[in-house]
Amino acid sequence: MAGNRQEIRSEETKRVILAMAAELFSKRGFDTVSMREIARAAGCSHTTIYIYFKDKQALLHELSVPPLERLKSNMLLALEDTNMSSKERLIEVSWRFIEFCLRHRNMHTIFFGTNTERVDIEPELPLNKLRNELFNLFKRGLGDIYELEEESDTLLSYSRIYFYMLHGIVGTYHQSSETAEELSARLLPTFKESFEIILLGFTEKLKSRR
Repeated sequence: MAGNRQEIRSEETKRVILAMAAELFSKRGFDTVSMREIARAAGCSHTTIYIYFKDKQALLHELSVPPLERLKSNMLLALEDTNMSSKERLIEVSWRFIEFCLRHRNMHTIFFGTNTERVDIEPELPLNKLRNELFNLFKRGLGDIYELEEESDTLLSYSRIYFYMLHGIVGTYHQSSETAEELSARLLPTFKESFEIILLGFTEKLKSRR
């Protein structure tokens, strides 16, 4: 019984540390927040926090990887749906990505911008490997539409441009007072038209090269 109570307290302490880390990272940025500050906000000692997380990188991993893994699975479901055309699949994948980011606006920079590495080299951190896997889903979707080789410089360039567009949409509404549901209801047609227009641009660009 005592063991169960200790386990519950331990899980609660870990949960509070993660919640305070998420709040501080989102408000002040990952680099400016210290482990001591997170411990203070969580109501534990600066030594106790290291029992649960060895450093800020471990906190970043714990905060980011589980939701991003769920996002990846959700995007894969759309990308592998054979009932849709390749273009329809990419648009659906794009919408699922946007919807996720709008629901996690406070953590968007943490999820996708903290301690990032290049997408065209093998990353060192597991979190960056996952981020690259998400990027590669868009690369795969674009490759299916335009029948471009996986190692094509054109495909990498188009994938980057497409990814910039998606993050630009999210950044526009980063501090909006509207909920994700309200934004979706009001702007879903505009978002999808944005996807269509940039794909049309790629199509025309490829035509001019051939």
